[in-house]
Amino acid sequence: MSSVEMIQQFDLSEYPLWTALITPFTPQDTVDFDALAKLVAEQVAANNGILLLGSTGEGLALTETEQKEIVTFVCQLAPQVPLMVAVGGFNLKQQVQWLEFCNDLPIHAYLLGSPLYAKPGIQGQTQWFDTLLNHSKHPCMLYNVPGRSAVAIAPEVLTNLSHHTRLWAMKEASGDIAKFEAFRSAAPQLAIYSGDDALMPYFAQAGAKGLVSVAANAWPNQTAEFVRRSLAGTYPNLFRQWSSAINSLFEVANPIPVKVLMHKQGRIQFPDLRPPLTHLELNNHAALEAANHTILSFN
Repeated sequence: MSSVEMIQQFDLSEYPLWTALITPFTPQDTVDFDALAKLVAEQVAANNGILLLGSTGEGLALTETEQKEIVTFVCQLAPQVPLMVAVGGFNLKQQVQWLEFCNDLPIHAYLLGSPLYAKPGIQGQTQWFDTLLNHSKHPCMLYNVPGRSAVAIAPEVLTNLSHHTRLWAMKEASGDIAKFEAFRSAAPQLAIYSGDDALMPYFAQAGAKGLVSVAANAWPNQTAEFVRRSLAGTYPNLFRQWSSAINSLFEVANPIPVKVLMHKQGRIQFPDLRPPLTHLELNNHAALEAANHTILSFN
């Protein structure tokens, strides 16, 4: 039996919430693995899927050695929830090598980001994702985040990739409901997840299958309940109650606010980030403190 066949199997459709996990650091600018283990345990307790090394995890600010150490460390914890690993950058050969490293680890999915900086068109995007899908041994979620990649995934790209059996889902983080609808039309078979915490109730009404969340770092159980109620349509005031609280996590570049909040919560010892990000960008914590009160009182 191959190592891939030995990986614990999960039905990914049963996990409507994926937490884009932060990477905790020490003041010496090393990964705080003790804190990381505790954060993983919190997500397992909430039964949330875990995404490693995304933009919230500062994946591109980590060295290749650190990336490998983090994924290997979390795999060795054997969390009883599925693990997704981010694949992103601008050098295709390096991304293929990363996939080859991860393919035989006990992970369950990949998040495939658009190539950064180059701003490719439809053919370039198709070739990029086609190559990554060809080298993946696990289901893949594409990631549309033009605010970070500088280019939006074109709906035609999904049509071009529809033959791939590993193409499972899309994380839509443009904040544009029209883009969401265009993706649904181009690829009805894809599970589409909101990449914007505050917009989850709207995206749920439009047919989203779940959320890839920043907020779940700070509020694992409350965010899971937020997603459940959004998908069930049983709580019409979700957007009004949550939006201002969630928006406090994006007052400055993510993941600065969520790390500051988690430090204030006592859940990470240090709010440190990797340059060019720094917690010193956020001087006023009043909005975060108010948000924390709002979310923790959610019922």
